[in-house]
Amino acid sequence: MVKIKTDVLVVGAGSAGLSVAVGAVQLGARVVLLEGHKMGGDCLNYGCVPSKALLASAKSAREQITASQFGIPDVVAQVDYAAVQAHVKDVMAQIALVDSQERMERLGIDVIRAYGSFLSRSEVEAGGYVISARRIVIATGSHPIIPDIAGVKSVPYYTNETIFDVSRRPDHLIVIGGGAVGVEMAQAHIRLGSRVTIIEEKTLLARHDQELVSVLVERLRSEGVEIVEGVDVFKVSGSTGAVTVHTRQRGAIAGTHILFAIGRRANTHSLNLQAAAIQANNGSIQVDSHFRTTNKRVYAVGDVNGGPQFTHVAGYQAGCVIRSIVFGFSSRPDMSGIPWVIYTDPELAQVGMTEARARARYGSKLEVLCTEYAYNDRACVERKTAGMIKLIVFRGRPVGVSVVGYQAGEIVNLWSLVLSRKLKLSHVASMVVAYPTISELNKTIAGVYWSRRLFNSNGLKWIVRFIQRWIP
Repeated sequence: MVKIKTDVLVVGAGSAGLSVAVGAVQLGARVVLLEGHKMGGDCLNYGCVPSKALLASAKSAREQITASQFGIPDVVAQVDYAAVQAHVKDVMAQIALVDSQERMERLGIDVIRAYGSFLSRSEVEAGGYVISARRIVIATGSHPIIPDIAGVKSVPYYTNETIFDVSRRPDHLIVIGGGAVGVEMAQAHIRLGSRVTIIEEKTLLARHDQELVSVLVERLRSEGVEIVEGVDVFKVSGSTGAVTVHTRQRGAIAGTHILFAIGRRANTHSLNLQAAAIQANNGSIQVDSHFRTTNKRVYAVGDVNGGPQFTHVAGYQAGCVIRSIVFGFSSRPDMSGIPWVIYTDPELAQVGMTEARARARYGSKLEVLCTEYAYNDRACVERKTAGMIKLIVFRGRPVGVSVVGYQAGEIVNLWSLVLSRKLKLSHVASMVVAYPTISELNKTIAGVYWSRRLFNSNGLKWIVRFIQRWIP
């Protein structure tokens, strides 16, 4: 075994691990980075990048068959599914350069392409090396959950880790799971010419604002997606090209391909956490408010710590940890302004509390304001009027914003700043916004809050009448 000493050891080269490694080395620390699989992790290879590239192709196909609303004849899209997947791979290849081993090494990071396993509280073995480090950061990510049901070991299926390797379009894709991955892949494939059925044990996107979810559900159904909710899958059967999903409530549902999208589980099985005195809860590594594990030398960031499974959350946590391990002081993270987006059409976005969560916490003191996309001029000219923005206010401060509609992910970013910096609604209402833009919705909803107070105030009206009558 070759022994290496370093300041920072990062285990995992996904979005969180790369952020820690790059930040630490650029600040002058010695860094070793371990990766036993693909550089870039889930986001680059199986998640954000390929899924959004596939959705972009699907959007292009959809625009061809809905062009008549702009005075241009509709055209039935001729989809070459293999070419679509080639587009996906090309996008991944472009972005892979940023996450590559070669770039990391040019920055001064020592990269070891092997999985890591703890030997002690401060030592990790990987690929014939024993690395001892002052601080260790675990960023091993997560993997798709496969349900323990009859037939699953003998029936072919896809997950987000394999669906982007398919070169032939599925004739009838059955998506098991109605979360973000499930609905994105469902809409992408229906637009690319597949028949699609979503099977969800509970309710589609159950943790999200159901008033806004209903707008998305209506669109999915109008495009041909079959949505089966409230059913329990207990068995799968069949072979390649002819599969059946068996449910207790709706019987057998036949298709050609199955995609499991029921959630993700932290990658911890090969780390030998016990040797480092690191505790895990329900498979995820236990961390404190600074992302430090039960071993004070070791941090865990990203999906592996059981928090929100988003690339931008992993990057935010990485930034917090860099300050701790490089400069030696803790920075308490503020997750109140963390946004998330589901990249369907229309998009669904959220920051802060949903209305249901806010009502459970604040009760009748809560104020909820809504405005529809139909009142936005840019939405009208783009024919994107399906949608709304919902502002949740407690004692004059926004505590949550929900958006469904065109560019909802862009809309919600401003509210991330407002919530994280505890800005007032007056700051948003007084902002000068370019016309015509979708972003005007932010100013509009803030204006709704103030107009209720100004235009319904008898005292203010009396003052205005007095000024108009007596002051020259």
